[in-house]
Amino acid sequence: MKPKMPAPSTEIEDILEKSINNGRLSPKEGLTLFSATDLTVLGMAADEVCKKKHPENYRTYIIDRNINYTNICTSGCKFCAFYKDAKHSDGYIIPRSSLFKKIEETLALGGKQILMQGGLHPSLKLDFYVDLLYSIKTRHNVHIHAFSPPEIVHFSKLNGIAVRNVIQKLKAAGLDSIPGGGAEILVDRCRRLLSPNKCTAREWLDVMREAHTLGMRTTATMMFGHIETQEERIEHLEKIRKFQDETGGFTAFIAWTFQPKNTQLDTSFIGSYDYLKTMAIARLYLDNFPNIQASWVTQGAKIAQLSLKFGANDMGSTMIEENVVRAAGVSYRMDKDEIEALINDLGYAARQRDLYYQML
Repeated sequence: MKPKMPAPSTEIEDILEKSINNGRLSPKEGLTLFSATDLTVLGMAADEVCKKKHPENYRTYIIDRNINYTNICTSGCKFCAFYKDAKHSDGYIIPRSSLFKKIEETLALGGKQILMQGGLHPSLKLDFYVDLLYSIKTRHNVHIHAFSPPEIVHFSKLNGIAVRNVIQKLKAAGLDSIPGGGAEILVDRCRRLLSPNKCTAREWLDVMREAHTLGMRTTATMMFGHIETQEERIEHLEKIRKFQDETGGFTAFIAWTFQPKNTQLDTSFIGSYDYLKTMAIARLYLDNFPNIQASWVTQGAKIAQLSLKFGANDMGSTMIEENVVRAAGVSYRMDKDEIEALINDLGYAARQRDLYYQML
C-alpha cells in the first residue's frame, strides 16, 4: 500500500471543527485525521470535545485488580506472551484460597471491583465458572467485571449452550459486567492472522449485544500497533460506534498499544506519538461514548497523564495486579497516590469511581 499523502491543513481543520461542533465524522474523515502532522492541534481538538462531555472539574480512576484465573489457553494468539498449553509445567488454575486472598487485599486498598479474565481452558465446564462466581459473592461484596467475549463464546461452544444462556447463568451466579477484552481489531482479516482460534468480530459484538439486552454494561477496547492498517483502526471504531448507537451499553472505550516482546509477532514497537494520535482520533470519532480511558499500563505515567489532554477523561485502574502485559516485558506500576497526583498536576480533582462512572 502506498504511503498516504498528508491532507491539506485546511481539510484537517475543517474536520476538527466539524467534530468540535458536534458533527459526526465519516470513516473517510476519520482516516484523513491520521495524515495530520500537527499532533498538538489534534490533541487540542480532542481535549475540547472531552471538556464538552466532561465540564466537571475532576477526572476519574478506579481501584481494582486484574485476576487471571488460569493461563491455560487454546487460542494460541500470536500477540500473547502470557498463555500456556494445557500440558505446560507453568500452567495453572488459581486455587480458591489465593483468589479470596487477592480479593481481600483489593478491598483493603479501597477497591470495590475485580477484573477477572483467563485463558480459553479446554476442559473447564460452565459449572466451574458459575461456582467460582457464587463462591466470591457469598464471601465478598465486590463488583465482578469478568469474562471477555472470547471467553463467553468459548464457554458457549464447549458446553453446547447459546451465548445468551451462558450470560444469563453467569449473571445469576454473580457476574455484574463484561470487559471488552479480546476485541483487538474487530476486522476478521487481522483476527485470522493474529488469533485464528478466537471468536470472530461478529461473535464479539454478538456477546455484547446479548449482554446489553440482558441489562448488563460492558466496555469496548482496541489493541493496535501490530498488523492492522489505519483503515482497519477506523473500521474498528466505526463498528463500535454503530453498535453503541443501537444499544448504548458501553460505559467506556479503552485503547492500548501492542507490546511485541516475548510474542510470536515480529513487529516494531510503536511509540507515544502514534498512541496519542489514535487516542485523539478515537475521542473525535466516538461521539456517542461518554468515557475514554488512558492506558498507563502500556504507556507509563507521563504519557497517560498527557492522554488527559488528548481526549481521555479517566486514568483507568490502579491495577493492583497485572500479568498479561507484564509477560510481554512491560511492567509500569502506579498506586492510588501517584494516579491522583498526576490528575491533580493538570489542575483537576482526582475522584474514585465505579464501573458505571458513579463517584465513590
